[in-house]
Amino acid sequence: MQKRKLGKSNLEVSAIGLGCMGMSFSYGPPKDKQEMTALLRSAVERGVTFFDTAEVYGPFTNEELVGEALAPFRKQVVIATKFGFDLNPNFDPRGMKGAPGLNSRPEHIKQAVEGSLKRLKVETIDLLYQHRVDPNVPIEDVAGAVKELIQQGKVKHFGLSEAGVQTIRRAHAVQPLTALQSEYSLWTRTPEKEVIPTLEELGIGFVPYSPLGKGFLTGKMDEKTTFDSSDFRSTLPRFTPEALKANQALIDLLGKIGKRKKATPAQVALAWLLAQKPWIVPIPGTTKLHRLDENIGAVAVELTPDDLREVDSAASKITVHGARYPEKLEQMTGR
Repeated sequence: MQKRKLGKSNLEVSAIGLGCMGMSFSYGPPKDKQEMTALLRSAVERGVTFFDTAEVYGPFTNEELVGEALAPFRKQVVIATKFGFDLNPNFDPRGMKGAPGLNSRPEHIKQAVEGSLKRLKVETIDLLYQHRVDPNVPIEDVAGAVKELIQQGKVKHFGLSEAGVQTIRRAHAVQPLTALQSEYSLWTRTPEKEVIPTLEELGIGFVPYSPLGKGFLTGKMDEKTTFDSSDFRSTLPRFTPEALKANQALIDLLGKIGKRKKATPAQVALAWLLAQKPWIVPIPGTTKLHRLDENIGAVAVELTPDDLREVDSAASKITVHGARYPEKLEQMTGR
C-alpha cells in the first residue's frame, strides 16, 4: 500500500484509510462485532494504517470496537476520532431523533478526550477532529483546548471537520491543523472552490469522507433501491428514487472510464480523488471484505491527465440532484 503525508505535519498514513462508522451506526443495524473485528484486522494485514471513528458513532460503541480490534497493532496504525456533540441519553441514531446538540466548550472537549482514550485503549489520540464547528464557542478556544491536550501528550494532531475557510485559518493560527475532514467526491465538489486552495496554502492535509457518495458511486443503486428506516440514507434528499434516477449519469461516466481501465466505478471514483492532490487521503467505509479489497485496489488505478480532463469535462455537464443533507444537518457544515 502506498503511503501519503497529511499536509506539512509529516503524519504518514496509507493512501486509502478506512471509515469505521457504518460498522456500528447510521447504515442500518450495528454489524456483528466479531465480523467487524476480523475486517479491521484484515485491513491492517492489507496495509491500511489509517482508521476513522468518533464518539458519536454508536454513540461510543464504534470507538470501543476499533480500540479492541486494533489493540494488537497499536504501533502500526493511526486512529482518528472526533469530539463536539452533547450525547444526550435520548439520542436515537437511527432517525437522528433527539439529535445531539453541539458542544465544543473546552471543559467538554477534555472530558470527551478522556472517554475516547479509554474506549480506544490508547495513551494518545493520533488525530483529534472537532466533528462540527460549534457557533457558540470561538474556534480559538477550541484550538487552545486541543493545544493543551497536545502539550499534555494526550493528543498528537488536530483536525477540523466540515469547517469553512475562515474557521480553518483562525484555528490554524492557534494550533496548526494537520487535516480537514469533509465530504468530497465526484458528486460533492464544494471543497474545490475555496477549501482545497486554502489547505494547499496552509499545508493542511485533506481527508474526504463519503468518497463513494455514501455508496452511490459504487454503481450498485438505482431508483428501485430502498433503505431500511435504521439507515440514515432514508432521510437524505439525494437518495430519493427521483434523485437516484437523475444521478445515474455519474455512474455511467465512471463505468465508461472503468471499462478502459479494467476497474470498477468505485475504484475510478477513489482514483479520481487520489489524483487531485498528493495530500488527499479518502476514507471509504465498508463492512464487507470484498469491498475493502476493491477500495484498496483503487490505489493501483492510474488516471492520466487526459482521463482526468475527460472526467471533469463530462462531470461538469451533469447536475447532481438533491441536497446532501436535510436542512438542519446541512446548516452544520461550512461554518
